Amino acid sequence: MYTSSIIAVFSTALLAFTSAQSTTEPITGIRGNASVVENNPVGKVYTATLPDKPFFNPTNPKGNVKGSISATANSNGIGVKFTVKFENLPTTGGPFLYHLHDAPVPADGNCTKTLAHADPYIRGETPACNAELPQTCQTGDLSGKYGNIASDPFEATYTDDFASTFPGIGAFFGNRSFVIHFANKTRISCANFTLVSSNDSTTMAPYPTTKPTTLPSTVPATSATPTASGPPVQFTGGANAGAASMLSLTAVFGLFFML
Repeated sequence: MYTSSIIAVFSTALLAFTSAQSTTEPITGIRGNASVVENNPVGKVYTATLPDKPFFNPTNPKGNVKGSISATANSNGIGVKFTVKFENLPTTGGPFLYHLHDAPVPADGNCTKTLAHADPYIRGETPACNAELPQTCQTGDLSGKYGNIASDPFEATYTDDFASTFPGIGAFFGNRSFVIHFANKTRISCANFTLVSSNDSTTMAPYPTTKPTTLPSTVPATSATPTASGPPVQFTGGANAGAASMLSLTAVFGLFFML
């Protein structure tokens, strides 16, 4: 009788543990979802242009990918408008990825020294960004949020609500770089952002404000292609449930051995 009772309790605990492990809650940053940035300084334009020689396979007779990313705050100060243009892409190895990276490109052009994606909310790179929930993605994962490079030439224009043209906050990209990758995440080339135009007004822009984002009650499916290049930091909303289930499972084992 004791054995039957223990088996029943054990089975229930194991089922609860398995259920907790298979949570469908969306992945978000340790610091929460990315916030919408308001009051961005209007009029500042940052541009990053790829160099003549690629970082990977510099002797390629086709030469480097040509292109640039230009970005400026929207006229209402909310988010940043990105204009992306690339051409002369490799004939194999796509679709290609591109991201804002934490550090600038050093003088030697070594793209690995740009470190990982810009990720002020500590979301990590895996699982892949869900484009239907951009607030849960790394702020620097532009191709994850707005689409990989799947044509040559490639052009895209979009507004990212989570970027900023105001120096000194985590969402600011003007002192950072972008990197273009093969689909397998190998870094092809990279470039630094520089300020090419600024607001002529002498009035000091207000400090940007952020507006927290929320998630819908129904979570869309996550895209299948991971993006990235640094050690991932993973945080799931189901961690507490998994821990509680593990404690229950441990208690059942303890009871079994006591009997």
